Amino acid sequence: MELKESLKNLVFKKSELKQSVFRSTKDTFELFRTTTRELIQQFRERCVAEGKTVAFEFTDRGDFEFEVKFAGDILLFMMHTNVFEFSRDHQVMKSPYIREDTTRSYCGVIHIYNFLADSFAYQRDNDLGYMIGRVFVNREKHYFIEGKRELGMLYTNFNTSVVTPETVLGIVESAIEYTTNFDLLTPPYDEVKLVSVGEMRTNFDKKSLVTGKRLGFRFQADNE
Repeated sequence: MELKESLKNLVFKKSELKQSVFRSTKDTFELFRTTTRELIQQFRERCVAEGKTVAFEFTDRGDFEFEVKFAGDILLFMMHTNVFEFSRDHQVMKSPYIREDTTRSYCGVIHIYNFLADSFAYQRDNDLGYMIGRVFVNREKHYFIEGKRELGMLYTNFNTSVVTPETVLGIVESAIEYTTNFDLLTPPYDEVKLVSVGEMRTNFDKKSLVTGKRLGFRFQADNE
């Protein structure tokens, strides 16, 4: 049996492409890690200098995850280990940049989630977090962001947006800004007025009742 040349070329070409995308995404994620750690250190030093009591913490959670905690919030950055392609209907696929070379549409993804710090501190496993943005990175380190407000509105030009230390710093700062402005609101009364005996027995605050910044509300930026 002889290996078909066309099949061999397809497999090798696609594999090399995905490996290239993975390396570019991993490099970008490490830049996010370094930039975020340095920014949090600057916040910490400023707090000390000005006598502030706001806590800023950076925690590594392995090769593909890290988190930062500030005030009552946590931002969790996670890199997916797989490579994705945009659907044919996605607006990115209509750009001249992709039409010139369709391999540019293959991307790695970095997710940015926001959680309440108390959700982890008190092991409230039913609490909700929110993905406030996801960063797509291709083999040429062009990037595109889908996200909420500050993130989603500022970083949408896949043709010209290239990963640099300055652009990554801007994304991290925007994520912190959005999270700080994304306040915890009380849910509608009718949605929380009934509590079962079982929920009370398993600890009202810790396990049973769900807490989230927009529980019972539409996500604020969904209408914008």
